[in-house]
Amino acid sequence: MPGTITVGLDGTEHSLAAADWAADEASVRGATLRLVYAWQPPSPLDLPVAVDPVAVEAQAHEVLHQAEARVRARRPEPAVTGELLPTEPVPALLAESEGADMLVLGSRGHGPLVGFLLGSVSLQVVRQANGPVVVVRDTAAPEAQGAEERASEVVVGVQDAGEDAAPVLEFAFAAAAARGAPLRAVRAWSLPTPLDLVPSALRPMDEAGGPEAFNRSLLEDALRTWRERYPEVPVATHVEIGGASEVLLSQSGRAALVVVGRRTQWPAALRGIGSVTHAALHHARCPVAVVPHR
Repeated sequence: MPGTITVGLDGTEHSLAAADWAADEASVRGATLRLVYAWQPPSPLDLPVAVDPVAVEAQAHEVLHQAEARVRARRPEPAVTGELLPTEPVPALLAESEGADMLVLGSRGHGPLVGFLLGSVSLQVVRQANGPVVVVRDTAAPEAQGAEERASEVVVGVQDAGEDAAPVLEFAFAAAAARGAPLRAVRAWSLPTPLDLVPSALRPMDEAGGPEAFNRSLLEDALRTWRERYPEVPVATHVEIGGASEVLLSQSGRAALVVVGRRTQWPAALRGIGSVTHAALHHARCPVAVVPHR
């Protein structure tokens, strides 16, 4: 069902790259594209007396209008709305994420109005959001050049199995189906630790034919429901011994999108993003979707 894709702008090229990606995504999904610019209105304590608050607000409106014109020219299909949110960026974007199918942010940058770092804002939003957040690297950056030709699949990291994996896999399969792209599901495993060397822990691995076969069966079990629900999506699996971050990144060379999970068992203010998500956000050469789950 068509929904809403929301983009958080900050007036930099990085957030415009996010808007471009979101416009393409809204087009293939038939979704509404919502552009928001969250900023805290200046006060005499924040800015020099010579700064005109009216002029600063007009500049904020101009950033929003230019972004609207840009995405309308890029993709005429999706409906586009825009709104200036005169409040602090993090709580505003967290509120936006509650009502959107996904929230899209740029990878880094700084706002021209009050100087907040989008990198810092993005990190806080990714850590606390209750809905999927996609972080988009500026495709004009040198490290991203040539990535468009290589990108051909959605890659999802599956370290959690069972119901915990459901939101991550649902997002990944839906993204692949919308693009008509194949899905690559990646799972890393490691040798048992001394604490694992007890009969009750080793028995399932022995019955499966060893730790690699056991982890492959866990991955297949996690995928089964979503293969049935999205039969049109070709699925490849990759199971490898090693660190989860390294294995995932090694399989992302042809990714148009990398999908990872983030646990939500802690209160929002105390949540972290985990080492795998951290590595994907900093090293993947394509957009990274962070999907919260239990």
